[in-house]
Amino acid sequence: MEAQQSKHAANTPARCASRRSIHDPANGHFRALTVYAESPDCAKAARDMVGSYLQTWGLAHAVDAVRVVVSELVGNVVHHAVPDDCLAGPGAGRRIDVCLMTWPEVLVLGVSDEDSTPPDLPPGDFVSPGLAGDFVEALLPDRGRGLLIAQRLAESVWWSPGIRGGKTVWCRFDLDQLRAEHLA
Repeated sequence: MEAQQSKHAANTPARCASRRSIHDPANGHFRALTVYAESPDCAKAARDMVGSYLQTWGLAHAVDAVRVVVSELVGNVVHHAVPDDCLAGPGAGRRIDVCLMTWPEVLVLGVSDEDSTPPDLPPGDFVSPGLAGDFVEALLPDRGRGLLIAQRLAESVWWSPGIRGGKTVWCRFDLDQLRAEHLA
């Protein structure tokens, strides 16, 4: 009876196992940052973290769009989020968690806050900007412009409630589309 060699890397000797770089996008990536809304540079810190990691991961073509979106989402938390009673501590700062995840063709950005109130996601265009002529500004809503910008730059935008309160606004970016737009 002849022994068969396993095809699984876990069963091969360490010297023979292929080693993939942690920077290989096929492995996916995850980074997170916590900032506080009362900090005057919280949006800058989020933009810098996103830009730095995307550059490190070889995704420079996604930096501009994702930095704009994270800035808008953090700005929404700073200006609109009121923590739930169960999450608010007297004198405590309002926590904002930013996470960035990649897979081979997809990048996901999440911005979490301590307010369970659902965001007002804009429904979309009612009037074509081409028909508005010189009055495009009149078509913009009084509120929700940051989320409108996020919807334009990301492939999709949604939100989910937190387990213990609060919520996360998620944005999904198609990396192939961003690469094509960057090269155009």
